[in-house]
Formats: sequence, structure tokens, C-alpha cells
Amino acid sequence: MHILYVVLIIAAGYLLGSLSFSIILSRLIGKDIRHQGSGNAGATNMTRVFGWSAGIATLAFDFFKAVAAILIGRSLLGETGVCLAGMAVMTGHCFPVFYHFKGGKGIATGAGVGLMIDWRVLVIIVAVFLVVALLTKKVSPGSICAAVAVVPATCIFAPTAPMIILAVYSGLLAIYRHSENIRRLVKGTEPDFHAKKKEK
Repeated sequence: MHILYVVLIIAAGYLLGSLSFSIILSRLIGKDIRHQGSGNAGATNMTRVFGWSAGIATLAFDFFKAVAAILIGRSLLGETGVCLAGMAVMTGHCFPVFYHFKGGKGIATGAGVGLMIDWRVLVIIVAVFLVVALLTKKVSPGSICAAVAVVPATCIFAPTAPMIILAVYSGLLAIYRHSENIRRLVKGTEPDFHAKKKEK
């Protein structure tokens, strides 16, 4: 039964993660977000291309699918289930089976993971993101710093092996998915963030 629970948690988490609202919503609008703007299937690119409403909707969906997956994991295997479900939903979000394994960068979903580790972890990573993003006027430095911050925050507020493993995995995956942004930041070519303005 334990092995069955593990399989169910990983499968449910990965499949939930693979549901990309940015792709679904953009296709309903008539465009595939992976071929618009930066090409990333995430809330930031949705905001740039389609405006704040689309971006916030995407962020909310990506956040709560992580919460849903981890609730399933926690109900079946406690903290071990939280760890497995969190890693699975992050993997599904970044490499979705439904969309040729081309997904988002894991920040909104990672925020959902942070909440399920401990609400104070979420507060810290959101604060780090906002401060860095506002100071630099760029989303990617805020996202990268938030991904780094999740590990020490977890070590402080949820210092158990499953939580720390989940934090390390989520943080490293999000940083890896920002590889191109890091290269542009080093070159000084990373663009500032600008949301799409409403047409008059």
C-alpha cells in the first residue's frame, strides 16, 4: 500500500503540474504563449503579452495546483507525501507531458510549495522577490533570489529532512529554468518588466 501511495502521489502531482493554464488560456485567446514574448509559459510572460488579468489568473492557477497536489500527498503520506508531491508538481510544471515538456519556470508553483512547507517560508520568498524585483525593475532577479531564499527559510521554519529536500529541489529547479535569464543578466541584456497596456 505504501508503494501504491507513492505512485499515486507522484502521478497526481506530475499530472496536476503538467496542466499549464498559461498555455490553455493563451490558446483560448487565439495565441500560444510559447510563441509570444519571451516564449515562456508562465505568469510573467502572460502579463507582458496579454496584460495583468491574464498574468494574475495564470499565477493563481499555478500556485493553487501546487497546493492541491501537496494536500493529496500530505493526506496519504504526511511529510514524505508533501515532499514527493511538491517535487512532482514542480517537475510537471516545468516539463509538462501535455505540452511537449515545455513549461514554465516554477516560480508561482514554487510559491505554492513554499506555502505548504510553512506559511512563513512563503512570506519570506515573496518579500525577497518583491524587494529584488522592485530594486532591479526586472522579474528574473527577484525570481532567482526567491528560489535561493526558500532553502534557508525552510531550514529555519521547517527543519525536517523531507521539507529541506523539497526546498532544495524546488529552488534548484527554478534556478535551472532561469539559465537563459542568468546569462542575459550577466551580459546586461535582460529586459525590464513591462505589462501589456490596455488598448484604448
